[in-house]
Parts: sequence; C-alpha cells; structure tokens
Amino acid sequence: MQHPIKTYLETLHGELQKISDGKLADYIPELTKACPDSLGICMVTMDGEVYGAGDTDTLFTIQSISKPFVFGAALADRGDDLVGQRVGVEPSGDAFNSISLNPATGTPRNPMINAGAIATTSLVAGATAAEQWSRILQVLSDFAGRALPVDEAVYLSESSTGFRNRAIAWMLKNFNVIDGDPMAALENYFRQCSVQVHCQDLAFMAATLANGGVHPQTGQRALPADHVQRVLSVMATCGMYDYAGSWLYEIGMPAKSGVAGGVIAVLQGRLGVAVYSPPLDSKGNSVRGIEACRRISRDFNLHAFSQNSQPSQALVRVYSGADAPSRRRPGAHLRRLLMEEASRIKYLCLQGYLAVDGAEYIIRRMAAMTVTTHSFILDMHQVEGISDSAARLLNQTRLELMREGIALVFSRIQGRQSIAGPLSRAARGNDRGYLSFEDNDLAVEWCENRLAESLSPAMPPEETPATESVLLRGLEAELQQRLNAICQTRHYSAGEQILRAGDAGDGRVFVIESGQVSVLVPLQGGAHQRIASLGAGLSFGEMALLGAQQRSATVVADTDVRCREFTVTDFEALAAASPRIKIVLLENLSRDLADKLRGATQWIAALA
Repeated sequence: MQHPIKTYLETLHGELQKISDGKLADYIPELTKACPDSLGICMVTMDGEVYGAGDTDTLFTIQSISKPFVFGAALADRGDDLVGQRVGVEPSGDAFNSISLNPATGTPRNPMINAGAIATTSLVAGATAAEQWSRILQVLSDFAGRALPVDEAVYLSESSTGFRNRAIAWMLKNFNVIDGDPMAALENYFRQCSVQVHCQDLAFMAATLANGGVHPQTGQRALPADHVQRVLSVMATCGMYDYAGSWLYEIGMPAKSGVAGGVIAVLQGRLGVAVYSPPLDSKGNSVRGIEACRRISRDFNLHAFSQNSQPSQALVRVYSGADAPSRRRPGAHLRRLLMEEASRIKYLCLQGYLAVDGAEYIIRRMAAMTVTTHSFILDMHQVEGISDSAARLLNQTRLELMREGIALVFSRIQGRQSIAGPLSRAARGNDRGYLSFEDNDLAVEWCENRLAESLSPAMPPEETPATESVLLRGLEAELQQRLNAICQTRHYSAGEQILRAGDAGDGRVFVIESGQVSVLVPLQGGAHQRIASLGAGLSFGEMALLGAQQRSATVVADTDVRCREFTVTDFEALAAASPRIKIVLLENLSRDLADKLRGATQWIAALA
C-alpha cells in the first residue's frame, strides 16, 4: 500500500501547485532559467525514511542554504571563540544581501547574511583557497550523503555579476575579518552557492542536523554534535533574513532559504523538511516553500515550542491475540483455530497526543507487520488527543488495509471527543466509517470471529451436549442419566437477560449447549463491563454450588441460546445418594477456575 505520509505530501503538493504568487530571482541571470511551476516537497525521518512528492529529483543550486553548513564547518575547524570574534549571531533585520556590520567592530551581524557567510567561508580549514574549497564541498556532500556537483554556469553567472558581494568582501578585509586575499574567499563563496542539489538532498541535509550531525542513512558524522545546536540556533533567529521573526512565531522551526527556491526546516530529533519552488516573495524566500512548511508544521505539530515528543513514543507496546485472547470460552473447534492463528491479531497500544509524525511511525510499524496480520487493534486508552491530519492518515491506512483484507479497529475511545471527533471527521463520506469498541475484549473477540470466518467460513454454530461440557464431563453413563433427570432445557432469545447482578440467588446452574452469552459486571453510573463471553460447553451460575447467595454478574444472551439447567437443591439431593457426582463437579469446577486464573495472568503479562 502507498504510505499515507506520501499521500499527505501529494495532496499538499496538489494544493500548493495552485499558488501563482512570487517571481524568479533575476539578479543572477542563470536563475531566470528555472521553471516557475517546479515544486518538490520531501521529508526525512531520523531513521532514514524518505517521503516525497513532486519534483524531488530536479537539480538546482543550493545558494544561501549552504550558509549554515559552512558555518558549522568553520566552527568545527576554527572553534567557537575565533569564529565568534569574526562573525556575530544577532539577527540583522535586513535583507540577505545587506551590508550589515557591527558599527563597533566591523564584523558581520550573523553568518546567514552574505557578509557573514563570506567571512565563515574564509574561516574553513585549508592552507590554500583550493584546499578550503575541497573542505567545503566535502562537508556539503557529507550532509547530503552523496558527492555533490557544481553548476559551473551558475557559478560563472554569480562571479561575473556579484559586484555587491565583492564590495562586501573588500569591506571585510578592511576590518580584518578576512585574512589573506578576500577575492579567493569570495570565489569559494560563489562556488558553494552554485553546488547542485535536489529536494531529497536538502531533506537529508536538514535531517542530518536534526539527527545531531549524523546522516540518517549513511551513519557518517558530518558535524560534531556540540556545534549542531549553535548552527540550529542561528538558523532559528537569522535563517529567514528579515522574515525570521515571523517564521519562528508562525512555523517554529530552525530554517534556511535560498534564492534558487529551496527551503529547509529542522525539528531536532524528529525530521528534516525540504521544499523546492523557484518563485520568491519580496524578501527572497520561496512563496510555496513557506506555505508548505507552515502547513507541515501545523499538521505535524512541529513548532519547536509546542509540547511534543519523539514519534516512537506514541507506540507503547505491541502484542498479539495469542498473548491476550478474548475472555470468552469458545467451543473446541474455534478454540483450536484460535490457538493456531490468534497471533495474526495485533494490538498496538498508543499514548500521548498523536500528531502526524507519531501517526507516521505507527503506520510504518503496522506496514512492517501486514504479512503476518489479519486484524489490527489500536488501543487508544492512553491517547490524549489526535490531530485532524493524523486522523486522516490513520483513516486512509484503514481503507488501504481493508483493500488488502486486513481490518483496523479502534478500542477505548467512547466519550472522548478529542479522539472520536477527528476520527469521525476523517471517515466522513465513507459508507461504513471506522469500527470502535468499548474495550479491548470486545475488539479482540470481533477480530477472532473475523479470523475464524476467514479460516472456516462454513463452520456451523457449535453445539455441545451438557454431559460433554467443562462442568459435567467425566461422569459415568449411569450418573449422567441421574443428573439428566433433574435438568430442564430452556431457550433464551438474543438480547434476553438471563441473570441480573444483585438479585438473590435462586440456586440455578446453567450449562450452555448452543449459542453465546456475555457476563457483565456493573460499574458506577449504570454502565457495565463485560468480563467474559461463554459459548457451547461452558456454564454460568456455578458459584451457587459453592454457597453464593447473590448474583454477582449480569448474564445476557448474545445469540439465541439453549441451556440445560438444574437447581442446587436438586443437585444436593442427588449428591446425597451419589456422592461421586459432587466430587466430579467440584474437581471440574476447580480446574475451570484454575484455567481462568491462568488466562487472567496471561492478560496481565501481555500488558506488563
């Protein structure tokens, strides 16, 4: 199935493609050759998963997006003290090509404007300009995870028209910010801006910063960890030039733009985002790139100052229907089927607030299990809420799985509008909508029934004679006849209440020969919790044999039910004449209670 994150990006791509604002950068002649309709969006997670839509492999020049990476190289090569003496970290509030220098020292305001970037380029390690260039290109390639080329035509275009930047370089030389020949440093700066990348390259570069300086796929360290936070800090405050404050307020991620139309955004420890769209606004930022990041930040809950957590923390545990089967006691045939196949039912226990990246992680985990799965149960008990976008992804996943014959159902969301509301909105327009169950037991029983139907579709309703039931098995033929003489056959219709919790015990014991009943215990407020579902061959009301005087649970017929019933009074009279009957029944009862205890222990172990 197509991953819902990819579908999300494709939908976003289609919506953003309609935006026609902005114009191509024209101060570098070669940049006017770009196609204004090009649009690529790419995301890379911390474990190297790549999601993209549109023109993600279209090559363009990195331009100013190179600045944070070269700044990081200068920090790694020269140290924070020296770099800090030559380049500040204060926002300029000016355009990217402004001549913005500290009036007291003559140093550039920050490394994200051209003046600061030319200075940091000159600080990269190397005895010659050629060695410095080799180092710069290697650093950019390490961040991208592949050897990056240079667009020579763009380089020559920049070099031949970059008069303002030449003036800035000579001014930096005048204030002793640049050692040696400022034109050599400037040519390296023009070259680094002319490095060719595509949208996926930029997404990996952003993800490498998000991953503490380690490339998510190659595992190679591109920048020492202690310098990553400095780079991200300057990106957050200065990366979008005179739009930086609004960007941080609205979108809330460290970012950097380039006049060729690229934008990167970083959320540390979670993912890297890249967008390519050449038309720029008046501040030199990609129009569609800003809108894409705004939408992604909102939908993925990526704002740095919002309450968020690692996507992997959204999934607490995974276990199967073999670890925690339903509490019903199925007949022999169904029991055998479930013992063999129940591991194909998977529980996923979720927690926290589910944003899109948390949903993406959950979906990816489910995708890895589909080969061995017949049904998924998403236990939402510890989920605080879910975003509309995350709900849409889960709903789309549900529909995709359904087409593959796999069910996805939800458990424990009743009365919680912060979850039910988004899920309902996401499923609107779908004829059947999503399935939700009050508790895990109801959910897994539905999944068990679905599994059994797929394995044995012609299986008739199970019937078990009372004498072969769990309670009465093992009686000799003569004792069976005597017990049968005190039993009556009773029928109950689906939905009929057979026993009610709190009623005085009437001493009846019920052995089910066909059909199914639910055993419910009362909760505060008039609600009930189902604790068991019983089928043919099982019994209820047997606590009366141990002296119980009051019914502790309500029993309701789920289907039409046929029972054999006897009273404790008649049974005691029979046992007085034939003590063997009572011995067998009590032994069976103790074994059954032990089985129930083992089942409860298994449930607890699965949840631990």
